[in-house]
Amino acid sequence: MLGRDLVGALGRAGHDVTGLAHRDLDVTDEAAVHAALREHRPGIVVNCAAWTRVDDAEKHEEEALAVNGHGAAHVAAACADSGARLVQISSDYVFGGDTRRPYNETDDARPRTAYGRAKLAGEQAVLRRLPGTGYVVRTAWLYGAHGPNFVRTIIRLERERPAIDVVDDQLGQPTWTVDLADGIIALERSHAAPGIYHASSSGSVTWFGLAREIFTLLGADPARVRPITTAEYPSPAPRPACSVLGHSAWAAAGVEPLPVWQMALRRAFPRLLAAREEPPGGRELRLEARPG
Repeated sequence: MLGRDLVGALGRAGHDVTGLAHRDLDVTDEAAVHAALREHRPGIVVNCAAWTRVDDAEKHEEEALAVNGHGAAHVAAACADSGARLVQISSDYVFGGDTRRPYNETDDARPRTAYGRAKLAGEQAVLRRLPGTGYVVRTAWLYGAHGPNFVRTIIRLERERPAIDVVDDQLGQPTWTVDLADGIIALERSHAAPGIYHASSSGSVTWFGLAREIFTLLGADPARVRPITTAEYPSPAPRPACSVLGHSAWAAAGVEPLPVWQMALRRAFPRLLAAREEPPGGRELRLEARPG
């Protein structure tokens, strides 16, 4: 989802860009990663590869760690050997989600899930191996036209269900992958110092509030979206009550903030409506969008 939008944004910006899907390169294969960088000789690598099945990671932590942790370490090692800079995409899940204030880049990472621990391992590997050329960009609540995600699921459920129940006690920042792609490019152009940056939409909302906004944009009655609590719809991996990220390092680098989430959603909506339907059974959305 992010990778495809990033390749498109880089192409529009005039960069010579190569996008490698999983079928082209498995980041868990260290030799293959080194060979790919020797072949393509990039100046900058953006690692969008990730195990994103948050609930499945609770039972398959080693597999998640192989991609999110060891895979990131392999990419970092190959970048160190080749002299390329690396942007590692990370997640709000490295935090516990038990505060009501935005998380700063300098706050202690205390993940509560297998997925979060694996993402944190990837961050640490990148920063340890590439202290002068490694960037960690944490983001949250991604949606876009090229994969299953909460926004596209709600668009589909509005057509299929008379009402839906959506969690109203988890706060976060819905972030359009096109905006994030543009932000990553802007960060690299800014010559910002290496380190950790938070890149997510401005403002915040609950899943329930986001679903009601989607219904409104569809011209549907937002009252068809009903609020529930996390306790009413538990999942194997605990969801953070607050995923709001602060953007102090981003601002200090002089990079334009990502748009407010409502504005971004309105801009994204035509592309989302035109996108092909996501495959059925998106398990990672089960907590946030329950059919009524």
